[in-house]
Amino acid sequence: MTIEEALKAQKEHPRKILIDFYADWCGPCKIMDKKTYGHPVIAQILNESYYPVKFNAEEKNSIEIFGRKFSNPNTEHKKGRNSLHEFTQYMNVGAVPSTVFLDDHGDPITILQGELSARELEPYLELISKDLFKKIKTREQWEDYQKKFKSKIKD
Repeated sequence: MTIEEALKAQKEHPRKILIDFYADWCGPCKIMDKKTYGHPVIAQILNESYYPVKFNAEEKNSIEIFGRKFSNPNTEHKKGRNSLHEFTQYMNVGAVPSTVFLDDHGDPITILQGELSARELEPYLELISKDLFKKIKTREQWEDYQKKFKSKIKD
């Protein structure tokens, strides 16, 4: 889905949104796309509980969301990489891959930066989809959640 489609769908059927910020040249992004998002357990959780969105952090096209227009006016190459899209910057994404979670109203919950394996991403998917993050206020509570989390990934 595009971010526009996800936000529109959210108005009819509220769900959280997961945005995968990537770039075409990014090796870890390709690995995550295949091994993390392509993992059957992760794909099932995403399809059941989220509106998954892929967004090219260097997107050249403009988008209109949140009542404003985001564009990428500086699309000339810089050392083989393009400038970051205004929406990428708006979401505080400074590096790819980055995974951003939005709540049922399109407001940011958190950002996970860097490459994540399916096993690393899985506890966050449950934590956020079931609103458990609202109950975790301390590092100890987070560590306790991680200890008790039962992975569905068998490999």
